[in-house]
Amino acid sequence: MTADTQRWIRPCTLVYLVLVGLTLVTWVAGRLGLQGMGVTFFVLGLALLKGQLIGDGFMGLRHVRGFWRWAILTWLVGVGALVGVAFFLSSGLH
Repeated sequence: MTADTQRWIRPCTLVYLVLVGLTLVTWVAGRLGLQGMGVTFFVLGLALLKGQLIGDGFMGLRHVRGFWRWAILTWLVGVGALVGVAFFLSSGLH
């Protein structure tokens, strides 16, 4: 047996379970009717975390150095920042 087969749970299964858990957190926030900028940015942060987990766990970027790892991270942060700015500007708090 190799070290990989002796693990109780595979890394991709663990990432999947974390993604499901984070999705349930956002679903519960919606069902409870939570609102406000704090909740909005919390949910946006969870979405960005989920994107990073997908890149690391399912796209295999955990073991990659250089351009592709930074390209995905930059894309996630860029899109997240634009969405955050759009929510902020539409809130009328500026």
